[in-house]
Amino acid sequence: MGRNLQNGGRLRPVDLARRHGLSTQAVRNYEEAGILPAADRTPHGYRAYTSLHAGALRAFLALVPGHGHRTATSIMRAVNQGAPDEAFRLIDESHAQLLDDRRTLQAVESALRDLEPVAPPDPGPRSEPGGSFIGPLAERLGIRPATLRKWERAGLVHPRRDPHTGYRVYGEDAIRDARLVHQLRRGGYLLEQIAPLISQVRAAGGLEPLEAALRDWHGRLSARGRAMLTGAAELEAYLRERVIDGDREAPGGNR
Repeated sequence: MGRNLQNGGRLRPVDLARRHGLSTQAVRNYEEAGILPAADRTPHGYRAYTSLHAGALRAFLALVPGHGHRTATSIMRAVNQGAPDEAFRLIDESHAQLLDDRRTLQAVESALRDLEPVAPPDPGPRSEPGGSFIGPLAERLGIRPATLRKWERAGLVHPRRDPHTGYRVYGEDAIRDARLVHQLRRGGYLLEQIAPLISQVRAAGGLEPLEAALRDWHGRLSARGRAMLTGAAELEAYLRERVIDGDREAPGGNR
């Protein structure tokens, strides 16, 4: 790279932008971020892109739906810096996260299948068998006690108060709700999205109220998996184009 181009075979920023519904400034920003290789310049100093840049842009835009903007950017930077193994490591991490999310979904479904109908809460002062204070429950879930208090303020978990100490006591139903909230948060749901689901589970005591949410979750994971396949195909095509472009640049090449 770094040559002054004199003739055909070059693409203007607007050429790349129009093909993908982007602005020319976005294309320039992608180059500055390292998503695209550095552009050549015409004798008048204008950026001149090639099919290699077009391939880089296609690869990046295909990677974003499956890996997210930040990771897709890091993948392309690694490739353009001649460090494909780092790009492959980042891709592996995304696949590992997707697998973990699938396991989380399976855990939510398993937990919901085991739910028993919830009896009305006991208004009396006595402690329920198997109750837990906030510290041990938070430790069991791998979260901070402050997180459980936040969920309580949002109406997602309803612990009782010990009549002698005033401490929060989480009975079996509150522990179940805390576990479900924890799993759904890991699945990417916001507190305001979880609140009606928890309310329905309390009333119905089964999997049915969450079927729509679980179907949506399954769909989003499947979409990510397919997007990763599409991104991998475009990235492989870009890697091949880089090899061809490198051969052209080598001594004795055709350029």
